[in-house]
Amino acid sequence: MKKIEAIIKPFKLDEVKEALQEIGIQGITVTEAKGFGRQKGHAELYRGAEYIVDFLPKVKIEIVIGDDVVEKAIDAIRRAAQTGRIGDGKIFVSNIEEAIRIRTGESGLDAI
Repeated sequence: MKKIEAIIKPFKLDEVKEALQEIGIQGITVTEAKGFGRQKGHAELYRGAEYIVDFLPKVKIEIVIGDDVVEKAIDAIRRAAQTGRIGDGKIFVSNIEEAIRIRTGESGLDAI
């Protein structure tokens, strides 16, 4: 099993969710996040004063899936989240040792 974490622009969330549903992935966790990468924030003007916005709004998506659909999921996220501009985000993939459904006690792939 693998865990995919994707940091994307907030307005791309619906497109990414639909792309994942199209390939059969049902469960996702979404968290609002703030951060910056190479873009390093930007300057804004508020009531005549300029200030630096270091942390930009992002959305973090987490899914745990079987090894057989990892490449399809990565491709779906990348295609749906891409705008071609700086700040599109990142995708991280890590191994998951075990998954257990609390309600039934199922484990492994059955739990996801």
